[in-house]
Amino acid sequence: MRKAITHIKESLDAYYPESEISGFTRIIIEYFTEKSYPQASINNIEFSEEQQARLKSILERLKVYEPIQYILEETEFFGLPFFVNHNVLIPRPETEELVELILRENKGPGLNVLDIGTGSGAIAIALAKQLNAAHVSAWDISSTSIDVAVLNAKKNTVDISFERIDVLAEVPMGSRYDIIVSNPPYVLESEKGLMEQNVLDYEPHKALFVPDTDALLFYNRIADIALGLLNPKGKLYFEINQAKGQETVAMLEAKGFVNVALFQDLSKNDRMVRAELKYSK
Repeated sequence: MRKAITHIKESLDAYYPESEISGFTRIIIEYFTEKSYPQASINNIEFSEEQQARLKSILERLKVYEPIQYILEETEFFGLPFFVNHNVLIPRPETEELVELILRENKGPGLNVLDIGTGSGAIAIALAKQLNAAHVSAWDISSTSIDVAVLNAKKNTVDISFERIDVLAEVPMGSRYDIIVSNPPYVLESEKGLMEQNVLDYEPHKALFVPDTDALLFYNRIADIALGLLNPKGKLYFEINQAKGQETVAMLEAKGFVNVALFQDLSKNDRMVRAELKYSK
């Protein structure tokens, strides 16, 4: 095993910083051995020829900066296992903070929840697991994304209603929800130069980018949809571009939402917004 660990680190030395290589090493060893890294490290396990060939393929793909999550087709979100491929974004830690905010503010049983732009299903599945007897629905424009989300719902044994819906077109208005949540595309085209190569080269651009001229394209539309779909005092939650926090708050207040609040992530960046549908008797 020490030989394999040394081989991984030496192979990636010219491509990544030491801290990242250590992370890759841990992930790869645990992937092959199905043991924790400390357990695997102390055991004298030799890789089979098939495993050695697989390891070579993994390392070659890492050398062209393909994300390890896509290579292994797995990741973790909110302590849950997820299948991912190039049809969906890799769930981010900041989005876990959005889930935590929703769970903190919503304790009641039997809530109706809608996740718009579900991608891998990460938000919808985490909420279905953690909320008490919630009824969770999820929309996405991409049928291939929905295929991934359905697989992940089965993997995590939750019952979610998935639909292929383009929110920029006509949407079904028959149901009512207590919570609507969305992590829509919000990275500006002009911000591409600030992004890591592994994101630009491999993650789906349609799920990432919006035109500079219409930065709140999805937020405006989803807010309008929420006005028609939320129950009285229902809540709308967004993950946002850190540079657009105040602008998003102002937009929601202009549409008549109340109790609009901006939240920062652990890195102290504006990252989440919560708004509530005004209740009128």
